[in-house]
Amino acid sequence: QTYVPSRALTAYVNAQTLLAQRDPGCGISWTTLAGIGWVESHHGQYGGASIGPDDRETRPIIGPALNGGFGVQRIPDTDHGALDGDTQWDHALGPMQFLPSTWQEWGLRAAGDGKAPDPQNIGDAALTAGNYLCKSEGDLTVPANWWKAVYIYNNSDEYGVEVYSAAQAYSDATR
Repeated sequence: QTYVPSRALTAYVNAQTLLAQRDPGCGISWTTLAGIGWVESHHGQYGGASIGPDDRETRPIIGPALNGGFGVQRIPDTDHGALDGDTQWDHALGPMQFLPSTWQEWGLRAAGDGKAPDPQNIGDAALTAGNYLCKSEGDLTVPANWWKAVYIYNNSDEYGVEVYSAAQAYSDATR
C-alpha cells in the first residue's frame, strides 16, 4: 500500500522542506513522516475521517482514553479536556496522534498565519512530528538516530518496524 492522499502528501513534503530550512542538520524525510502518518491514522483516514480542504480532519481523530486499561498507558488529564474533551484522562490526538501535553510543548503552525497550532490539522501535525523527531535525535539520515527518534515517538519494536516498512515502501515507490 503506497497510496497517500494528496493533502497528507503535501503536508509531509512541506514539513520536510520547512524543517530542512529551520534545521538543516536533521535530514527528516517526507517518507518517514508518511510512515508515521500511515501507522498512526492511515494518513488522517482512521475511523472514516478524512482531511478537509482546510487541512483539518473532517471528524476529529481522538484515540482511546489512556486510563491504564488493557494495552494502554495510564495518563491522567493534562489539558483540562481542552484538546481531547476528557477532563479525567488524556487521549492521543489528530492524524499524527500526539498526547495533549506533547502537543502543548511541541505544537507548530505550518501555515504561518499566526493561528494556534491545531493537532487535527495535517500540516501542523506533520510539521510538529518532524520537529519533534529532529529535536529528539539530530541527524535522521544516520540509521541509529532514525531508530532512536522513532522509538521516542512510540517505544515499541512493532511500531518501529511498521513505520520503517511504510517509509521504505514510499521511498521505493518514488524511485
